[in-house]
Amino acid sequence: MTTTTKPATPVAATPGRRPGAGALALRQGRLEITQFLRSRESVVFTMGFPIIMILIFASIFDGTIGGGVTFTQYFITGMIATGLMTVSFQNLGIWIPIERDRGVLKRYRGTPMPKWVWFAGKVIMVVAIGIAETVLLLAVAVALFDLDLPGTAGKWFTFGWVSVLGVTACTLCGIAISSLARTARSGSAVVTPVALVLQFISGVFFVFTDLPTWMQQVAALFPLKWMCQGLRAVFLPSSFGAQEPGGSFELGRVAVVLILWCVIGLVLCLTTFRWTTKRDG
Repeated sequence: MTTTTKPATPVAATPGRRPGAGALALRQGRLEITQFLRSRESVVFTMGFPIIMILIFASIFDGTIGGGVTFTQYFITGMIATGLMTVSFQNLGIWIPIERDRGVLKRYRGTPMPKWVWFAGKVIMVVAIGIAETVLLLAVAVALFDLDLPGTAGKWFTFGWVSVLGVTACTLCGIAISSLARTARSGSAVVTPVALVLQFISGVFFVFTDLPTWMQQVAALFPLKWMCQGLRAVFLPSSFGAQEPGGSFELGRVAVVLILWCVIGLVLCLTTFRWTTKRDG
């Protein structure tokens, strides 16, 4: 009796499962956050600057600016706004030219990874660091200077959409302005003066209505002023809106201007962003 042996059926090789779009973006985001945290200078400046400034301002100005509003309550709005601008506009405007100059962007472009994943990683980093920075700033102000947090769901909602629109506009503008820097060293020289001027004219370091009228009008062309104004609607009494230049907090106009800047920033990104330096072609 002959026994027939069946040939072994070959097992089909299972190809490695490729990560989906969301997983790719999260991986890139984790990488960007890790790189950010490894740079001590960036961490200290980005996370520490708003906290140091609120400590200085709250220690020097311990009175009220009228209507029972303390200086801390007023200036916390500018510190949150400038913190979000620093982590998005200033941070990206300085670091992207460094990555471009070192050839990092050129190597990314040569990989099969979709280009949008790199941008998604930057956005995830900005959002994560921005949230951490804001929470830390509020915690310090509440613990040391008796800051009154928003007391209604409506104010927290306003806080949310103003922050989201503001950080989106600043992120897109930061990516766009990074193309102006010809070398890694010139990134800081291009971005830092712009950021400082906007902070001084937008009501971050001074009561906005105390500034010269022409300065208020110039500030109104840029998103930081509207971020500060939107946040004042969150942290200050509703009656304080009458002291604003427009006679109210003008939240509708805040939303329109910030959305407009999101569109402008996106157009500038799409038309000006470069993956390589001019010498690389």
